[in-house]
Amino acid sequence: MVYLTRKAEFSASHYYHNPDLTPEENRRIFGKCNNPNGHGHNYTLEVTVKGDVDPRSGFVVDLKQLKEILNREVLDALDHRFLNKEVPEFFTRIPTTENLAIAIWQQLQAHLPPAVRLHGIKLYETPRIYVEYFGS
Repeated sequence: MVYLTRKAEFSASHYYHNPDLTPEENRRIFGKCNNPNGHGHNYTLEVTVKGDVDPRSGFVVDLKQLKEILNREVLDALDHRFLNKEVPEFFTRIPTTENLAIAIWQQLQAHLPPAVRLHGIKLYETPRIYVEYFGS
């Protein structure tokens, strides 16, 4: 089994708000991240796939194909977007880095070639804060 990681970057804005909570609870839990005008991050995404090496190509997955999938399924949907207002998944889900990593996993898993399996998502919100997700 070989593990291959591809890195990508995107920028997006968001705010944290739970409509089931009072305004005071939202401010207490989310602080300045509850500002409805939002704030942004320059995210770094690492996607790790795993699989056997194809004896014909020597690849686990064609890197060009993986890049195209990442661009189409993730970056085109998230880059330079206000997540709460432009990405349907986050109309009703709080766009935390944790939830964003799960959403990216779900989107990628459905579009990878059959011989390749998703191993992990690492999503950096800042250089010091990141989330790792390995599926459910």
